Formats: sequence, C-alpha cells, structure tokens
Amino acid sequence: MKKLLKYILIFLIINFGALGIGNWLMDNGPKTEWYINLNQAPWTPPGWVFGAAWTTIMVCFSVYMAYLYKLKPSSKVLGLFSIQFILNVMWGYIFFNQHLVGIGFTTILILTFVVAVFATSFRNDLKYKTLLIMPYLIWLCIATSLNGYILLNN
Repeated sequence: MKKLLKYILIFLIINFGALGIGNWLMDNGPKTEWYINLNQAPWTPPGWVFGAAWTTIMVCFSVYMAYLYKLKPSSKVLGLFSIQFILNVMWGYIFFNQHLVGIGFTTILILTFVVAVFATSFRNDLKYKTLLIMPYLIWLCIATSLNGYILLNN
C-alpha cells in the first residue's frame, strides 16, 4: 500500500505538472480574441468546466497510472504514458498559441487514441480500475469534437 501511495503522489505531480506546462504554453489561449471570435460548437461548455474536468481527470488518471505501474512496471506503460504526456502538453500550444487548428485536431486525435490504448490494453489486468481512465477518454472525445467543429466551421 505504501508503494501505491508513493506512485499516486508521483503521478499526481507529473500529471498536474503537465497541466501547468500546457497552460503556460497556451499563453491564456481560451481568453484571447482569436479564440473568442471563433465559431465554436454549440455544446462548448462554460470555461469553469474545463478546470473542474481536468482536475478530476488528472486525479483519476494518476490513481489509474499508479495501479497500472505497480502491476506492470514496464517500458510499454512508461512509453505510452510519455507519449500521452507530450501530446497533452503540446495540444494547447499548437491549438491556442500557434492557432494551428488542423494540427491540433490531429494531435488530439492521436492523444485520444493513446488513452484508448491504455483503456483497452490493460483492462484485463486492472478490471474495474479501468473506470478510472474513462473520464479522460470521455473528455478527450468531447474535446476532439470541439476542435473538429472549429476546424470545419472557421
């Protein structure tokens, strides 16, 4: 149990660090005139939802990763996690800072795929704990649809 708590703490630090880096790189993107003036999807949630969603997602994902890494401390797990980390951090910079909506869409599609690989590849090992990654996967599907809408309607 002590090892699991240590892993949870490590993944919390890494995952919230990723959010912090991503937020810094997007440079106030959601509040910029560029983003505000885009044709956005009618189902775009209010701004406060994003913070609440990402906090919940990263807590759940950190616990998921701690269980997974404790069970399978492998290069495959760390490799997928690293790819997820990089894509998650990069998306905000690509989309909000650089305004590269198409490349952002591709990035978030790949990120969604990577998180889906986590959910499917280790479900037999983690069983019901796989539910911990579902908020991330569901949110990415929503975020991908928002990015896709902007891509198609601007």
